[in-house]
Amino acid sequence: MRRPILRYGDPLLHQKAAPVAAITPAIDGLIEDMRETMHVAAGVGLAAPQIGESLQVCLVDLSAGRRPDQLLVLINPDVVERDGMQLKEEGCLSLPGIEATVPRPWRLTVRALDRDGDLREIRAEGLLARAIQHEVDHLNGILFLDRLRPVYRWAITRRISRLRRAGKW
Repeated sequence: MRRPILRYGDPLLHQKAAPVAAITPAIDGLIEDMRETMHVAAGVGLAAPQIGESLQVCLVDLSAGRRPDQLLVLINPDVVERDGMQLKEEGCLSLPGIEATVPRPWRLTVRALDRDGDLREIRAEGLLARAIQHEVDHLNGILFLDRLRPVYRWAITRRISRLRRAGKW
């Protein structure tokens, strides 16, 4: 089931999500809702807090739904290693129409449970590392705006305020 995506300013997006205690049918249903929501929105990643569920579940799919085998499900992810740096433009489904250059690690290693509850260690670099870090940030209540220099963050939040006043946010 497709769910609405929360937008910047919603308090839930700024809170640390709770760990998942067990992989249950409810968690499996949440993952399926997230997958459908992400693909309909043409996103490459989505975290549970973005659809109103404060749980440590996130998805990454660089194929944007074109290759089902590319869907990466991360439950209770823990980034155990970061290396290097990349500066690229980044967007977010919770900040539609907003993009900014965000510093991210070039490489990372993350440990997480998969959809079956098996512990996996994933080594990623480039765009995949960027997407994983972006989604893990969501689980920690961090949005990409929080990674920007204050002057850029101020300019974007000012733009969002204008959009709100115009009824377009």
